[in-house]
Amino acid sequence: MASRSLSSKAVDSLQTLLNNACEADLPCASTTVVSANSELFHYETASSVGQNDAIVISQPGHGSLNLQDVSANDQVFWLASCTKLITSIACMQLVEQGKLALDDGDELEELCPELRDIKVLKSDGSMSEKNKQITLRMLLTHTALNAHIPHLAYFISPSLLTLIEAGFGYSFLNKKLEKYNYNEFSGLAQDFHQPLVNQPGERFEYGISIDWAGIAVERVTKTNLRDYMQKHIFTPTGIKDLSLFPSKNMKDRLAGIWQRDANGCLSPRPYPLDKPLAQDQTSGIFHSGGAGVWGTAREYSRKAILRPETVDMMFENQLPDDPNFARVALPAIKPELVNPASELYPLCPPSESQGWGLGFMISGGVTGRSKHTVHWSGLSNCFWWCDRDNGVAGIVASQVLPFADLKAVQLWANVETAVYNGLTHD
Repeated sequence: MASRSLSSKAVDSLQTLLNNACEADLPCASTTVVSANSELFHYETASSVGQNDAIVISQPGHGSLNLQDVSANDQVFWLASCTKLITSIACMQLVEQGKLALDDGDELEELCPELRDIKVLKSDGSMSEKNKQITLRMLLTHTALNAHIPHLAYFISPSLLTLIEAGFGYSFLNKKLEKYNYNEFSGLAQDFHQPLVNQPGERFEYGISIDWAGIAVERVTKTNLRDYMQKHIFTPTGIKDLSLFPSKNMKDRLAGIWQRDANGCLSPRPYPLDKPLAQDQTSGIFHSGGAGVWGTAREYSRKAILRPETVDMMFENQLPDDPNFARVALPAIKPELVNPASELYPLCPPSESQGWGLGFMISGGVTGRSKHTVHWSGLSNCFWWCDRDNGVAGIVASQVLPFADLKAVQLWANVETAVYNGLTHD
């Protein structure tokens, strides 16, 4: 791969994009863009309400914060489903050590006996028996493959080993779960004791599987997920601004989160996941491996240290026979959390096939990315992409609900476009 750099014009364009987005009704935004070789370029910028305007927000249990006193690049975001990468790393570390097995249903159901007799919720509201055991592999990928997983070296990256279905769903995306009033952001373990919405390994369905993978990590290590991540992932890489439970310093730098109403007007709102912000952060709070991490875009963009064969395996399309799997409508069961969408990634031209690797979507797009680019997102309108063909990756983070906010999605697309237009060969 030829060396690439980011032109000064592109750098100026990225800052302008973020400033304009915030002035045009996107309260805060941050982006970090990195090259395949971090020595070539590492660019980060952020903006908050035009950057020059003072804004005071208030969060329950947090008090008031004047964002003018906080460097925009140091603002702490709720990263939501970006958490799934980190929990998946934890699982794969334990697979390497022989403490977890990818395809041993007996082992997983012994660690998590709640999964042994779990039922499958049908469309008519009735329950049926599951037809196979749930395995860790099913929690880490939507297919029940038996392919050999190469040795996975310790890593942290802007990619997001997410999705992942063993048959679980999300109550805000699946109509079958609507009447049960589950709240995956309550901070309570009981909200993850849900029935399956599909038979294990049957189909692609976004949901709480990675939260159950996090439970498996806790039980096999006899350590809570926060402490495991801190000891085995964050501390070894020098990461200080990522955590399931923000420190006082991190809480003092929270960006805040906003709700956009049907008329497009914004108002500050509490975080859907607010228990980790309370004074007593440990008493009875569920450690969410699917959506619980808080941090800065800078810290989430650490380089990967991964064996080439493992990278190749992760980027391999696991759905070659279903090139349109992501062209399915997303319902808005809880419209305060998600907007309805016609498909998972509408910026992929209809003529191009879509794929799913080990934890992320694979697709081209109209921004200049290659057709092998992997990407995913978080509920709070955080988006990342990684393009190995062009040697560039990035994250565009904001803090607004509902998900699939048009202005946030437009900013993501505009940032990607500016990056590709500004890449030069050295």
